[in-house]
Amino acid sequence: MIQAGPVALIRKLRWLYAPDPVMAGYALRTTCTSLLALGIALWMELGSPQWAALTVWMVAQGTRGRSLAKAKWHLFGMVVGVISGITLVAAFPQAPLMFILLLAVGIGTFCMIGTFMPGPASMTNYRIHGMRASGFTYAIVSLDGIADPHHIFAISMSRATYILLGIVLEASISGLFQLGLTKRTRHQLASTFEDTLKPALTAIAGILVGNKGAMQNVQAIFTQITTLGDQVEFAEVELGRHDHAGDHARAALADIAVLLARALDLATLMRLPLSQDDMFRQEAEAIRDMFLKLPARLEGTESMASILADLLTLRRQCRQKVVSDFSTAQPDDAAREAVLRHGMLQQALVELIDALRMALTQFEASRHPGPHDHFHSPIRSYRDWQQAITNSLRSSVTVFGAGLIWICTAWPSGLTFIMFVCIVCSLFSTLERPALATQAFLRGACCAVVAAGVLNLALMGKSTTFEMLGMWSGLAMMIGGLAFAYPPLTLPAVSYNLFLPILIGPSNQAKTDEIVYFNTALPLVLGLLYASWMYRVFLPYDPAHQRWTMREHILRDLHRIADGRAQETVDSVVSRNVDRFVRLMTNSGSTPSPVIQAYLTGILSGMRVMLNLLRLQAIRRDTRLNPEAGQALALVMGRMSHFSGRYHGHYGRTLRATKLAILRLRTCERNEDRPRERFVLIAALTSLDVIATELDTNRIFFDARSPYFDPALTPAELESTG
Repeated sequence: MIQAGPVALIRKLRWLYAPDPVMAGYALRTTCTSLLALGIALWMELGSPQWAALTVWMVAQGTRGRSLAKAKWHLFGMVVGVISGITLVAAFPQAPLMFILLLAVGIGTFCMIGTFMPGPASMTNYRIHGMRASGFTYAIVSLDGIADPHHIFAISMSRATYILLGIVLEASISGLFQLGLTKRTRHQLASTFEDTLKPALTAIAGILVGNKGAMQNVQAIFTQITTLGDQVEFAEVELGRHDHAGDHARAALADIAVLLARALDLATLMRLPLSQDDMFRQEAEAIRDMFLKLPARLEGTESMASILADLLTLRRQCRQKVVSDFSTAQPDDAAREAVLRHGMLQQALVELIDALRMALTQFEASRHPGPHDHFHSPIRSYRDWQQAITNSLRSSVTVFGAGLIWICTAWPSGLTFIMFVCIVCSLFSTLERPALATQAFLRGACCAVVAAGVLNLALMGKSTTFEMLGMWSGLAMMIGGLAFAYPPLTLPAVSYNLFLPILIGPSNQAKTDEIVYFNTALPLVLGLLYASWMYRVFLPYDPAHQRWTMREHILRDLHRIADGRAQETVDSVVSRNVDRFVRLMTNSGSTPSPVIQAYLTGILSGMRVMLNLLRLQAIRRDTRLNPEAGQALALVMGRMSHFSGRYHGHYGRTLRATKLAILRLRTCERNEDRPRERFVLIAALTSLDVIATELDTNRIFFDARSPYFDPALTPAELESTG
């Protein structure tokens, strides 16, 4: 026990003394590129050469695709920011209050636009990074220019030169270390799909044999699908977009999410009375064996056509067994009910196999894209105006408050203080929990302050050559690069790498003495402390409100789909709800409470109700549907189109209408002799049974009498939702 502390500390420092070779190469490459950018900027005798080194660290990433994607959007953001900064200084050169107001409005506008960019609200979303770079550049250009408005154009061109130099150098040098990139990227796309499909098939295999805990790791699978789907974009950049392999890979990952949704429907139907018999268990066992063997077959030399043919054979067998049941006379109503349940399970198996076939077809297309392929699967975005306005106001008020502090105190370093506040607001206001990110950023900035203090006041106090500057600052940068590769330290390392060149302040004309160092370090620390405090007191992140808003949107989607106004597809429904699921998981921590677990279960339940509503909409358009059955489905859709979950009556009426429609469709199926028409009725009954079961099982989620799951509810009621 005495040695546990030192041993644990040594293990935590493994990233420093035993780093991953690939990431160590990244740190060394980026350090050298940063020093090269700094050296060129000093050789060109630019006024603030540290911005060139800083840009390299902002753009550099672990892979070629990430670096190019971020460089492209950073360049776009730089152009927008420079133009906006020049316009601001030209408009209000001698009106400090209006200048601060418009500076705050501009930062808030960029944050609002960034919120609507496609993809997750994370630091790895480089479309959002384009807007972050716009706010970042807008701030540094205008704040430097307002002190000398007559030279604003020269100042802005100087800043743009630094940024462009850093982008070009990083993009060029990183390309020299990427040999065999196309082949490696295609292999990565294939392994991405296989690594996601394997746990999904394992979970489904457990469902087929009745394992109640089979879907316990569904949360991890959905998170993996979202993470890997985000990474496909960078593979597309590395492939050069000569084909649509990335689109097919993105669609294949989305089809795995659909596959899991169909498996959850199957699990719901298997729990119903009279649903399983010996014949179904035999079929389920055969499908389970094939699913478990599928990953090995994909890794082998077997053709995809052979695998798809086997799946098609399984699908035909499921259909044929239902047809044989149709032609067999049943002695009583109980036997007829058992046949109906068996047909519904067969229908669920058919849909499960169809989802897997779609996923494998897209996977094959990603490995071998056709010459005239025009398939497109866009990156979806599900932002809302309320979140965008909140992000915009949070950043605008924070920047404006920093400006008021400067105006009221006449602090000589006030512009530097505002600059650091603007940088933080530009980087983090689009995140859902900016206060936590700012806290980690503050830790990294404090480390940068200490490192820069040692460099400036001790090691480089007498250096007069670039070689000495490069040796000591390169060592400090290398440590930051290694920390970036260690996930727990990634965000503090970003801050460290970002602010270290600013604090060192290299220049041809003078050295950074104690006064300059402290007049930069103090505004940095105070700016981050102020921004972190503002994120906690002004429009702070409210997890209960976020959950209620998410649930309200789910209920709104239900009645939009039911009344036919929403032009939804299976992919859009699944991707939107998986995005909600992952966001809730990310913001709830690693150990969800019963309330969080109830919401997670409710999101999955809402997704399955939406998918079955889409299927019922398609069935209603089928000309083979019995008119009486059509009326029953119309009643369900009518009730669901008024269902919001916020008023007591709608939930109960919707559930009763669904159960009534089930009874009427069973009567229609009992009186129907034509096989095709009976298949349509069985498909409708399958969807209605899933909807009724989900509404009944997750009553607390759908019957929203309390927006935050009232704490007065008993633990048993909360656990019943899981």
